[in-house]
Amino acid sequence: MRSRLRWVLWDVKDTLLKVRASVGEQYCKEAERLGLNVSPAEVEAAFHHAYRHYSSRYPNYGIPQGMDGRSWWMGVVQNTFSRCRVQDPAVLNTMAHNLYHNFCNAENWEVFPDSHKALESCSSLGLKLGVVSNFDNRLEEILRACGLLSHFSFLITSEEAGVEKPSPVIFDQALQKCGVPAATVAHIGDHYVKDYLTSRSVGIHGFLLDRHNTHNQRDIPQEHRLRSLDELPSQLQQHMD
Repeated sequence: MRSRLRWVLWDVKDTLLKVRASVGEQYCKEAERLGLNVSPAEVEAAFHHAYRHYSSRYPNYGIPQGMDGRSWWMGVVQNTFSRCRVQDPAVLNTMAHNLYHNFCNAENWEVFPDSHKALESCSSLGLKLGVVSNFDNRLEEILRACGLLSHFSFLITSEEAGVEKPSPVIFDQALQKCGVPAATVAHIGDHYVKDYLTSRSVGIHGFLLDRHNTHNQRDIPQEHRLRSLDELPSQLQQHMD
């Protein structure tokens, strides 16, 4: 006899919401406020270099090296604009500070059209909801600004947890908060390894959200793959009957 589903855990970025405009556009908007003229394409490319560098050298917001999400992101922003020939330390610091706080605002994020309905449907099924996300500690404020926070009983960010997906440890922490066996928990996310494989490795029912049909791994059964969150309630219902 299989266990009845009781909880659904959620990834956030690119699952429930996404950055509204490109990073290059948003960073350039802040640069223009300070009188700088840089191109979005150049800033976008510089950002990806800076982000990869910091992610490799200081993984998970540099927590192992004594950093936090704020100092990590400010470093990424400063490094981005340094690559675009902005050298004034005061200007770099101001842009980094402002952009860190700007990304707490709802106008910088776009909630997917199917997100609210999916979350409400889960609650209607009697399921409790939590978040497991590779994100810094601004996540609660962002979810509140986007009108999503009230759906969740708890949030676990990788900054708070001190470990990030694909480590199974962050899912173990979530299961402790749920207080139920892994077999009664599902997880929804858009990343094949970090969300799908890792959640299933600890016994959670992992579902892979593949909005753009880009995941071609053959080891994903069709019943574990979602083209949109509109498909989720019927999949979950099969684990509740």
